[in-house]
Amino acid sequence: MNAENHRLNLRYQVIVVGVGLALMAVKFFAWWLTNSNAVLTDALESIINVVAGFFAIYSVVLTAKPKDANHPYGHGKVEFLAAGFEGGLIAIAGLLIIGKAFYNLVFPQPIQKIDIGLVLTAASGIVNFGLGFALFQQGKKSRSLTLQADGKHLLSDAYSSGGVIAGMGLVWLTGLVWVDNATALIFGFVILYTGYKLLRSSVAGIMDETDLDSLRPLAELLARHRRENWVDLHNLRAIRYGPSIHIDCHLTVPWYFTVEQGHAEVKMLEEIVQRESPMPVEFFVHADPCTPPAACAICSKKECAQRRAPQEREVPWTLEHLLFVSNHQDYHHMPKA
Repeated sequence: MNAENHRLNLRYQVIVVGVGLALMAVKFFAWWLTNSNAVLTDALESIINVVAGFFAIYSVVLTAKPKDANHPYGHGKVEFLAAGFEGGLIAIAGLLIIGKAFYNLVFPQPIQKIDIGLVLTAASGIVNFGLGFALFQQGKKSRSLTLQADGKHLLSDAYSSGGVIAGMGLVWLTGLVWVDNATALIFGFVILYTGYKLLRSSVAGIMDETDLDSLRPLAELLARHRRENWVDLHNLRAIRYGPSIHIDCHLTVPWYFTVEQGHAEVKMLEEIVQRESPMPVEFFVHADPCTPPAACAICSKKECAQRRAPQEREVPWTLEHLLFVSNHQDYHHMPKA
């Protein structure tokens, strides 16, 4: 991540925390006025926004630190911890909201000053939507999982506010208090699911689950720039570290290439990807020698004095093929398009 993106990310997070503190005060004031369980749902989620915002600031600062002897891949993994922490807090808030909504369905509480509560909730929802949208867009631009998670959280908070407004509006029009608790119950489950999704993405990142969304454009890039000296590319693996990605792969080159020639092909592959990839890439490429005559069956190199068999087919470099792990002793076992 460049310095400008880091400054923007940090600025966004500081703004989020500042606005979150103000909105939390407004929502709890609205709950105090109305005694609405649905408004309390909104207020409780604001606590999560603030706590998660402080943790996100720490995450953004730590992610920007350079690699060191103890962290040779950098500090980007902390973003997955930040997303998991936020997801856990959101899930807890959802469970608390569901519990209180069930309780108030059994033991109803009177609601008052609904008109003021509607105005305050609507205002906070509009602010959260604008802030969440801007934060999510900045997170996508800078490849920051922390900002994207926080942006999604603020957007879900804004949608929750919309539901709360609808529920309170029905209570105001009909006088049916149970509608308020039913609204809180519905959005409690929505909030719980939001927390689950963030926890799921966090665990996937920590466990280095294959990120197909990042690898698919990379596969298309490699296929576009494929050279005839690159007999095959396989065993492609990628690990996310914050906004950057570390890639391992095996590149098959003609067996008779010198070490210098093989290294030149590897460097060319690295430079192409690093130049055209939409995100910072760190490469580790293992060079394999081709194994005639089996390799000749898929090799498109036209001027090859060592060819021992004609080319039978061309293997397209699809994502499914590049992820394939093979010792390439039998090229006929490789996946077809």
